[in-house]
Amino acid sequence: MNQNHAFNGKLDDHIVKLKPDTKETLYNTSFYGNPKDDSLELTLIEAAYLTYKGRIKVTSDKKGLDFKDLISYASREKKNFEVKYIVYKDMRERGYFIKPGVTDFRVYPRGGRPGKTPSKYFVYTLSERNPMPLKDLVRQLETTANMRKELVVAVVDEESDITFYGVKLRTMKGDMNENVPGKGIGATLLEDRVMVWDADASALLHKQFFYGKPLDEIRLQLSLVEAAYLQEKNVLDLSDSSGDNLLASMEFADSAIDVESDFQEKLAVYRDLRDSGMVAKTGYKFGTHYRVYKKIDGLDTMMHSQFLVHAVNIEHVFNLPQLSRAIRLAHSVRKQMVFAWRSGDQIMYLEIGRIKM
Repeated sequence: MNQNHAFNGKLDDHIVKLKPDTKETLYNTSFYGNPKDDSLELTLIEAAYLTYKGRIKVTSDKKGLDFKDLISYASREKKNFEVKYIVYKDMRERGYFIKPGVTDFRVYPRGGRPGKTPSKYFVYTLSERNPMPLKDLVRQLETTANMRKELVVAVVDEESDITFYGVKLRTMKGDMNENVPGKGIGATLLEDRVMVWDADASALLHKQFFYGKPLDEIRLQLSLVEAAYLQEKNVLDLSDSSGDNLLASMEFADSAIDVESDFQEKLAVYRDLRDSGMVAKTGYKFGTHYRVYKKIDGLDTMMHSQFLVHAVNIEHVFNLPQLSRAIRLAHSVRKQMVFAWRSGDQIMYLEIGRIKM
């Protein structure tokens, strides 16, 4: 419809009201707005888009507002308005019906329509410059889960390109039946790793249960989290570097925290993964805490982990460019990117991956 045949609307605070005769064209056919009594009410995003398309004319105090006026007003009134508008326009023009939602938008599947098809996605929109607190993301996920929808995070970069991420809570369960080999193996804490000196014990731990990395054909190096886990299971008798003093779990933990400040978070996640039948090895080469395997049949299969897992805490705030790098790297090596944190006595796992919309 050209500008000469546009419907007239009036700006009323944060909505634009149109006469009820617009319902048939704008709402019943294209699902813009929300019918209210004697008018059709549009959100500022819907009104801006329809103004851009030339389908409505908006006035305020008898003064006409063009697209520039409306966008400028809405950007003053609504945080991140222009970013949300970019996502709204993109999805509308690619054939999606998109409506305001409890996140930012609810989106119907292709071929679906309001009133006949349930919406499928809740979309949460951010600029690449916005921080994304884990707490906020979990809150969005809880809302989405309660409504039986899928959460999508739409990130708009500085050139207005959009990247869509699917976000979901997941369980982590592996197929390793036994992770606890024997009891009372002697080991020594050096500075930032633990050494097992006995050749038979080293071979058992590494070749059968996939702990550590050999220093040579006799001795085995264990990471601090591996050693802490095995100490908790009474597999290791840990001594200090003098060999004269056995270390209690708390003493060892204090030493480990001096080496890596996030040791407790890493250990909690490692413990849960191992107790769930998975094998976790360092993910340093991928910029994460762990690469994780559902099952290992032998040392020659350790090239093919399924997950990259990074331990955080509930106060963690995602930096979106860094998050993008982590997810892209995980995708490039055919792994799923998972973030894990403690919630009471549980470990929660959050999978984030790029999706096409």
